[in-house]
Amino acid sequence: MKSIVILISGRGSNMEAIVRAGIPGARIAAVISNRPGAGGLEFARAHGIATAVVDHKSHPDRAGFDQALAECIDAHAPDLVVLAGFMRVLGDGFVRRYEGRLLNIHPSLLPAFPGLHTHRRALETGVKVHGASVHFVTAELDDGPIVIQAAVPVLTGDDEDKLAARVLAQEHLIYPQAVRWFVEDRLELVAGRVSLRDAPAQDGEALLVPAPEGGGRA
Repeated sequence: MKSIVILISGRGSNMEAIVRAGIPGARIAAVISNRPGAGGLEFARAHGIATAVVDHKSHPDRAGFDQALAECIDAHAPDLVVLAGFMRVLGDGFVRRYEGRLLNIHPSLLPAFPGLHTHRRALETGVKVHGASVHFVTAELDDGPIVIQAAVPVLTGDDEDKLAARVLAQEHLIYPQAVRWFVEDRLELVAGRVSLRDAPAQDGEALLVPAPEGGGRA
């Protein structure tokens, strides 16, 4: 049984998707937020999952927050730490501490559109395909070996909300899939590159695109 800690800052819809997926061999040990009012905490409690808050406002600097967060995480001895809408930039030391077992999801087809406002930027740029990426976390923002991506078409008449909703629906498919691969010991980070054993073929409408052996870098 692999223990998983999920970090959220808000409603935690990707956290919900992972919990609802009921991944065999996985135990959600805790859901931790940097915001006391994060909506996802109520969902976690309702599903019998331990919750905690490490409020970034209670710490004078990022290093202090990172240390407090790491101590809270380590109390649950996780095999995997999952960032699910966790809106804090984590320092180099924190990332190194969980190297190879720290996943994030980003609402774009990385390396395109790192950072914020991805859907707006996609529409302004005029791309025809947009999507989401699950990747291992590195010290650089929205950088790291890509595990899996989901692509969605940009349609005539799309606005940010419409495009975001279609991307989010795919996020809810690919994030549980990436976690499932990790739990099954099929996914690992080797010398900074993704290794995924027995990568499946593309999965119909979900447009699942696992990174090739060796992995792409965002």
